[in-house]
Amino acid sequence: MNRELRRADLDPDPFRQFSRWYEEARAEDPDAADAVALATAARDGRPSVRMVLFKGIHDSGLVFYTNYESRKARELLANPHGALAFYWPSHRRQVRVTGAVSRVSAEESDRYYAGRPREAQVAAWASRQSEVIPNRAWLEERFAGLDAEFGGREVPRPAWWGGMRLEPDAFEFWCNRPDRLHDRFGYARGPDGGWTIDRLSP
Repeated sequence: MNRELRRADLDPDPFRQFSRWYEEARAEDPDAADAVALATAARDGRPSVRMVLFKGIHDSGLVFYTNYESRKARELLANPHGALAFYWPSHRRQVRVTGAVSRVSAEESDRYYAGRPREAQVAAWASRQSEVIPNRAWLEERFAGLDAEFGGREVPRPAWWGGMRLEPDAFEFWCNRPDRLHDRFGYARGPDGGWTIDRLSP
């Protein structure tokens, strides 16, 4: 699907523009719409990137959830700036977002965690994300042991697991066009909190 993107098509608010494209992607391919690449960098500047699941816009930020002891969380603690890249192939669109990253409130994490399937709740306890483990069997045994330990009780949220919010200072909207002459627009937040919009060369 090739669509022209003109300056007149863009909402002055990049959050509304993002939501419009996101909902169109969800309607076309709901399973893929939430997948987003998250880039972080260690204190020494060494980058890393991985896929996470986008969990919505809350308090002017884009939210995802993770183990706070994972590599991504440790890097964000040392260097609290990140970048997100969404790509929706059914629409041939990309959105890039950069900004400061911080933890969401414990209450917000609790609400989200309470709505997860029980298996996912137990998995949050079982996984020591990014750590070396001996084999798959070790992980499955750990999961089974914790599942039995919790029994029929409610599974509480681990203190080391919760949400992160990227508060954007810039958005970029990209739309595929023939001959590589793609449409590309950047939003930059000004000192007054408003947004300027510029067309960028592809």
